[in-house]
Amino acid sequence: MRSWLLATGALGLAVSSAFILVDRAAAEREPMSVEIPARVDDFRLVDHTGFAQSLRRLTDVKAIVLMAQVNGDAGSRAAAASLEALRKQHPSVEFLMLNSSLADERPAIADEAAAQGYTIPIMDDDLQLAGEQLGVTYAGEVFVLEPRLLRVLYHGPTGAPLAAALADIEAGRPVAGADVAGNGTPIAFPQRVQRAEHAKISYAKDIAPVLEAKCVVCHQEGGIGPFAMSEYAIVKQFAPMIRESLRTDTMPPWHPDPLVGKFKHDASLTGDQVRMLVHWIEAGAPRGEGADPLAAVKHAAPEWPLGKPDLVLDIPSFALPPSGEIQYQYPTAANTLGEGRWVKAATLMPGDRRGVHHILAGYIPGVPLAGPASASQWEANYGEYAVGGESFQVPQGMGIYLPAGGHMGFQMHYTPYGKEAVDSSKMALYFYPEGETPERIMRHTVIADNFIELPPNTDKHKEIAYLTFPKEAKLYSVFLHTHYRGQAGRLDMILPDGTKQELINLPRYDFNWQRTYDFVEPVVVPAGAKLVATYLYDNSVRNASNPAPDEKVIWGDQSWEEMHYTSIYYEWTDEKVGAEADATKQMRAMRVMGMLDDNIDDRIQIAEIRGRLTPLLKPRFAELDKDGDGGIDAEEIKAANIPMFGR
Repeated sequence: MRSWLLATGALGLAVSSAFILVDRAAAEREPMSVEIPARVDDFRLVDHTGFAQSLRRLTDVKAIVLMAQVNGDAGSRAAAASLEALRKQHPSVEFLMLNSSLADERPAIADEAAAQGYTIPIMDDDLQLAGEQLGVTYAGEVFVLEPRLLRVLYHGPTGAPLAAALADIEAGRPVAGADVAGNGTPIAFPQRVQRAEHAKISYAKDIAPVLEAKCVVCHQEGGIGPFAMSEYAIVKQFAPMIRESLRTDTMPPWHPDPLVGKFKHDASLTGDQVRMLVHWIEAGAPRGEGADPLAAVKHAAPEWPLGKPDLVLDIPSFALPPSGEIQYQYPTAANTLGEGRWVKAATLMPGDRRGVHHILAGYIPGVPLAGPASASQWEANYGEYAVGGESFQVPQGMGIYLPAGGHMGFQMHYTPYGKEAVDSSKMALYFYPEGETPERIMRHTVIADNFIELPPNTDKHKEIAYLTFPKEAKLYSVFLHTHYRGQAGRLDMILPDGTKQELINLPRYDFNWQRTYDFVEPVVVPAGAKLVATYLYDNSVRNASNPAPDEKVIWGDQSWEEMHYTSIYYEWTDEKVGAEADATKQMRAMRVMGMLDDNIDDRIQIAEIRGRLTPLLKPRFAELDKDGDGGIDAEEIKAANIPMFGR
C-alpha cells in the first residue's frame, strides 16, 4: 500500500509543515458528495506504458471517455471490460482510464493492464490532481468530455447509460442522461477535506522558497523565462498560467520519467511541491503574512552561467531573414591557443534565442574547408546547444583535448521568426589549470537513423536505431533530439545476453526544451551491448506543431522535416590519457546496421529496406546476401556502400 504524506496544522500541504501518514481506510471516510465541474482543465499524465497522455491534443475525436480505474477491484475490472467493448464500437471516440488510487504505483498498474488484457491506456494520477478536479469518487466512474473545450458531457457509470450518451454525441444530439447516479468502491482523495487549510499555505515561508529554488533560474532579469518572478504581485498575475503548466507537466522543463534513471541537475519539483503550488493557487494564491523573499533579492542571470571563461570564441555573425528556409551554416573561428589545453566545460551561448535552433561545435586542425565540408574535418566535439539547453561539463578527472591553433567549427541551425535579425553567438571554454592533465578521455558519438519515414496522418509512429559497442565503455550523458513531430523518446541498453536495461525515458518530447541529461552514476556498457534509441512521432492533426499531417516525412535538416538523433558522451574503460585506445571509428562503421535493423537481430532483412534505399538495395539483395541466409550481416553490409542521406 502506498502511504501518503498529508500536511497538518495551519499550513495544510506546506512543505515546511509536519506530516502524518494517512492510511487508505482512514482516507475513505471522506464524504462522497463532490460537485462535478461543467468543464475541466487540461492535464498531462504518464500512462502505464510510459507514454504521456494529454487531453488537449485529442482534437480529432467526437468525445473523450475517462474511467476511474483501481487495481484488483471487481467493479473497476467489470467497467474496464465494458469500456473495451465500447471502444470497438465507437472508433470516433477516445477512451482512457485514470488511476488515482493511493495504493497503486505505475508498475503495478502496468501489471494489472497486462493481466486483464487492457488495450486502453491507464494514466497514473499519482498526485491525484486530475481526479480531484474531475470530482472522481468511485472505481468505475466515467466522465465523457467534449474534446476542444473539455466540457463534461456525461457523468455516471458504464453500461447502458454510457452507451446511450455516446450514441447521442455521435448523432450530434444533446445527451439525454448527462448525469446518472452510480456507485462503486470509494477512491480516497484526502486533500478534499483539507480545502480550508490550503488557503493558509504561506507564500513567504513555503511558496516563494520553492519558486526561488526551482523557477527563478529561468524567470529572472535576463533569463530565458517569459517573465521574471521578482515579487508576489508577478506570481499572483501569472498564477493561472503556473497552475496550467504544473497540471500539464510543462514546467519546470524537466522531462525524464522519474521511474527510469537518475540524473544530475534535476530541475523537477517534488510531488509535494506540485500539490502545494496547485492547491495554493486554487485557494486564490493568498499573499498571507511575512516579507516577500522574491523581492528581497534582485535576481539577474549571469552573462556566463559557469563563471568567467578561460577563452571566448566569437562565432561569425549571421543575418536572419524574416522568413524562408535557411540552410545550415558552418562558420569557423580561429583557435587562438598557443598550446594545447584540456577542456573541462563549455557553454554555447546563442546571440538570438528566438532564431537559433541549435549549435554544434568541433575542432578543425589546420585550414577549414568551406561550408558543410568543414564538419567532415571535426576531430572532437565540445558540447551542443539546442533550445533550452545548458552548459556542457565533464566529470572531474576527465577531459577533451583542444590542440593549439587550428579552428573551431560550428554547425548553426537558424529558424526565421517573422522579422530580420542578426545573430552573434559565442562559445566559452573552461580549461584544466596549465600543466594539469586529466586521467581519462571523454568521447562523443551519435546514434542516428537517416532513413526514417513517417507515414501521413499517423500518431505514435515508431522508429529505432542502435549502436553496438565493440568493447566496454561507460556512458555519461545522453541528448535526445527530433523536430516538430517528435512525440516521445527513450534509450535502452540490450546486453549481450539479450537482457534489456532502461536508461532514460522521455514520456513527452518537447521541441522547445532540449537538454543533455547527465547520469548520476555512469552506466557501464559491456562489450557487445547495444544502445537502442526509440522515438515516437506524431504526424497527425493531433500535433498542433505539425505543418503538414497529410505528407510523408523523411530525414531532413529543417525543423519541418524530421530527425532521429541521439548524442552520447562516454569513455572507453581501457583508455587513459597517454594510452589512447579509441574505438569510435570502428563503432561508427556499423552505424548503418543499427539504422536498418529494426528487429535488432544483427541482420538486415529485405522487409527492413525502405524508402530511398529501396531502389538502391532491394535489386542487389541477393548479391549482397552472400551466404544466402536471408539477411545482410555486418560484413556483407560493408560491401553495400550505402549513401548516408543528410549526414
